[in-house]
Amino acid sequence: MADLNDPSAADPLPDRALAGSRRPPECAPVATVAPACELTVLLPCLNESETLATCIRKARDSMERLGIDGEVVIADNGSDDGSPQIAEREGARVVAVRARGYGAALAGGIQAARGRWVLMADADDSYALDDIEPFVAALRGGADLVMGNRFAGGIERGAMPALHRYVGNPVLSKLGRLFFGVPVGDFHCGIRAFDRDKVSALGMRTPGMEFASEMVVRSSLAGLRIEEVPTTLRPDGRSGSPHLRTWRDGWRHLSFLLALTPRWLMLYPALVLFSVGGLGLLALALGPKQVGNVVFSVQTMLACATGVIAGLQLLGLAVVTRSYAARLGLLPPNDRLERMLERVTLDRGVVVGGVLLTLGVVAFVVALLVWGSHGFGALDPMSTMRLPILGMVLVLGGLELIMVSFTVSLSRRSG
Repeated sequence: MADLNDPSAADPLPDRALAGSRRPPECAPVATVAPACELTVLLPCLNESETLATCIRKARDSMERLGIDGEVVIADNGSDDGSPQIAEREGARVVAVRARGYGAALAGGIQAARGRWVLMADADDSYALDDIEPFVAALRGGADLVMGNRFAGGIERGAMPALHRYVGNPVLSKLGRLFFGVPVGDFHCGIRAFDRDKVSALGMRTPGMEFASEMVVRSSLAGLRIEEVPTTLRPDGRSGSPHLRTWRDGWRHLSFLLALTPRWLMLYPALVLFSVGGLGLLALALGPKQVGNVVFSVQTMLACATGVIAGLQLLGLAVVTRSYAARLGLLPPNDRLERMLERVTLDRGVVVGGVLLTLGVVAFVVALLVWGSHGFGALDPMSTMRLPILGMVLVLGGLELIMVSFTVSLSRRSG
C-alpha cells in the first residue's frame, strides 16, 4: 500500500477535523446494509499481488475451520498489478475505493462489509490471518473492538524495525493510554476486529494511516468495550520496500493524538507557563532577587511576562477548542467545563477583562508620569521597566479574556 498514505491525498485530522462538521462521505462511512453473515475479513489493497492470494486463503481457511459464516473483502485502492483479478480468483469480493489513502480504503471496505463484525489486517502476509479465533471469541463475548497485541503474541526476527519495536510503538501506545485511557498495549497493531455498526457510527474522518489511531481513540471516547488479544507478527512477505514511513507516519499519528486532546496539547503547557511566569513576575515586581551568585532582575522579569502571556493565550485557546470540539461531536461533552462556562458569561468576562485592561493602562500612565518627572530624558531601565512590564501583562491579559469570552459566547449560541 505504498500510496495509501500519500499525504497529498490524505490530510491529517488537525488540518480538517476542527474546521467544520462536514466530512467526505467516502472517509466516514455509515453502515447501510443489514448484516448478511457473521464476519467480514477486510484487507486494504494497493498492488499486493505477491501476497494477496496467501492472505485470502488463510482467512478463508480460518473461517472454515472455525465454522464461521463469513466473507473476505478486498478494498482495492487503484491496483494496477492484477491484484483485483487475483482476489476474485481466490473467491474474495473486491470493492473499488476511489478516494486514496489507507483510511479511505478501510472506510470504503467497512461500508461495503456484509458481516456483523469486521476483522481488518494488512495484505502483506505479516499478520496471523490463520489464527483469528481469539478475535472472534472476544467479539462473541461482547467486545466492541478487539485489538491485537504483537508484543504479547510474539514478533519474529525482521518483522519490525528496532526503532518501531523499542521506541515508536511503545511511546505512541503509552501516550494513547495516558491521553485517552485506552486499555491496550499495542496501540497501532494492524490486525483488529470490531462491531461494524458501532465503529461506523463513530464518524471517523481521517483518510490516511492515522485512521487506525482514530478508531481506537474514538472507540474509547464513545465508551465502547475494548479488549486486547495476543497475536503474532511475521516479516512482510513482499519483495518491495515497506509501506510505512517511520518519521512521517509517526508524526501523523502523534499529531492526531494531540489534536484530540486539548488538555495535553494546550491546557497543561498553559498552566505551567502561567504558573512559573506568574510567580517569577510577582517575585521580581518590587526589585531584583539574588540566589547565591545569580541575580534575577528586569531581564528575567520580561521572560516571566512572556511566559504569562503565552500561558494565557494557550489557556484561552484550550477552552475555546475543547468547547467547540464538543459541540461538533469531535469530543464528548465535559460537564465540568460546561459548568464553568455557564458561570463565565460574556458579561462577566468582559467586566473582568475590562478591569485588567484598565489597570494596565493605569500602569502605563504612572510610568509616563515618572518619565515626565525626569524631564522625559533617559531613564535607567533596571529601575523603571518593571511597571511597564506589569502594564503590558495586564493589558494583554485583559484583551485575551475579553476575546475568549466573546468567542465562547458565539460558539455556544451557534451550538
